[in-house]
Parts: sequence; structure tokens; C-alpha cells
Amino acid sequence: MPSLRALECLVAVADTGSITQAARLLHSSQPAVSHQLAMLEREAHTVLLHRDPKGARLTPAGRAAIADARQAIDAATSAVRSARSVGEAAGGSLRLACAQSLTVPMLAPVIRSWHRRHPDVAISLREAATIGAFLGLIDADEVDLALVPLPVPDRFTTTALADEEIVLAAPSGHPLTRHATVRMQDLEGAQIVHFTPENGLSGWLDRSLASAGIHTETAMRTAVSAAAPQLAAAGLGIAVCPVSAVSAGFPGAVRSFSPRWVRQLVAVTPATPDPLTAQFIGDLRKRGVQVSSDVRAQLAGEDGSARKSSKTAR
Repeated sequence: MPSLRALECLVAVADTGSITQAARLLHSSQPAVSHQLAMLEREAHTVLLHRDPKGARLTPAGRAAIADARQAIDAATSAVRSARSVGEAAGGSLRLACAQSLTVPMLAPVIRSWHRRHPDVAISLREAATIGAFLGLIDADEVDLALVPLPVPDRFTTTALADEEIVLAAPSGHPLTRHATVRMQDLEGAQIVHFTPENGLSGWLDRSLASAGIHTETAMRTAVSAAAPQLAAAGLGIAVCPVSAVSAGFPGAVRSFSPRWVRQLVAVTPATPDPLTAQFIGDLRKRGVQVSSDVRAQLAGEDGSARKSSKTAR
């Protein structure tokens, strides 16, 4: 197969009409250009150039090859340009996967920023409910990056993004919300809004409660992470969920656990992230998990009921 350099030499001679001028155009030497042309003619098994004291001109075979030679050079240039644009976040595509509860508080703001700063980068998003589903997408090369909580099998490359707080969501005035924080032991015997088995939070919550020796009763189950705190606020039980599942304007009460309960969120990639993916991961780390001001105020004990209860306790 002819080298790209040999095709460049052929095009340069066609454009300049001289091997000497072609060498100058390519910042090369005349013998080097002649060598490339000779190799190309051997590959083609025919003469591509007529050489005479006045210069060089294409033979019929050379004229037949020149259009494809130009296309090959243009394609190679385009390939390098495309690769460079991806590395500089100026183009390319990113295929993302994310847990439903994290799409709005963590992923959406970064995607919005990229749409503005990197308009030529095409971003697609898939949502899944379980760690297994996310990792399956990575294994099948259907996504470039998955945003998931630990643990993740060692065969994947992970980059730490943020620690997300686990909180208690309950109806306003619920006994467990009388103080600014709640202990895990206080959940013993509580009626909880649980998650359906297809939601990865179901197994995670069962394991967490079991390891702490806590027994609860399931009032009902939901497949939607963000629905659990809403159902709890409606009086159907309490919910133990990531803070990302609690939306702004939450109508119930939200409390932190003592000691503080967190889960680590990571970006999962099949190998070391390419420059485009690495830049997106960096922006995710800077952004972190965003919590609405009203929910943040409750967790800080700044809402009226928690402040009053804390004063009474003292």
C-alpha cells in the first residue's frame, strides 16, 4: 500500500510541475521526493510521471491516480483534525450513562455548560437503575462514561467525583425529625418507603440496614428514586435516600444522619479516559452534587422546627 508521503509527493509534483519545486513545497530534498515517487510507481506497476529537463508532468496513469491521491490526503488531514478537536474538546462525541437521581443535580449543569462552551461536541445520555446495567453498557462499548456509586469491579477504571450524603426524608412533624440529626439506630422498627428490586438503591439499603443490625418495615416500594422522599412527605412512611433524590421545594422534612452517612460517586470508564472524557470528568468533579438551598438549610438545622427542637433538647 502506498504511503501518504508518496501521495503527497505526487500531488506536489502535479501542482508545481517540477520535482525540485515539489521538494521545496514539502520542505524536503529532491532525492527524497524522487525516492517516494519511485516507490509509488513500483507499487502501481506503471509510470506516473514523465521527467524531462523542463520538469515533470503526469502520465495518463498519473492523471488517473491524482484525484484519489488528493482525497486520501484530505481524508488523512480530516482524521487528524477530528482527533485533535476531540482532544481539545472542540468536537467529537460523548456517550454518558447516569443514575436517574443524579441526572438533574450533578450531570445536567455540566452538560448545559458544555453545550454552551463546546457546541461541536455531541453528548448523549442513557439512564439505568442498577450498577450491573451501567457496567454492562461500558462492557458493550455503548457508553464512554458512567456516573455511579461505589463499589465497582476492579477491571474498570474509576475516578472519584464526590461524596454524596445519605439523608432521612419524612413528613413534617415526624418524631424522627424533632432534632437536627437522626441516628441510624433510630430507624429500628420504622415504616419505610423502600425501592423496588430493579432500583439499585433497594439492595444497597437492605445491605446497609442489615450491617447495622437495623430492622424496618416496608410500607411501600417505588422504582423511581426521586419518588421515595415525595411519598414519605405524603405520610406513607420515611425514606432513606441520597440527597440528590430530594428536590427543591421538598414539602417534608430532611435530616442528616449522625455520624454523617455518605456514599462515594465515581466516573467509570473502560480504560484510562481519553482527553475529551477526562475534561468532562474534571468538570463533574468541580461541580459536585448540588443541593437546593431549602434542603441545604434543613440539613444545616436552619429550618424553624429543627432549631426549636434543638433548643428544647438543650
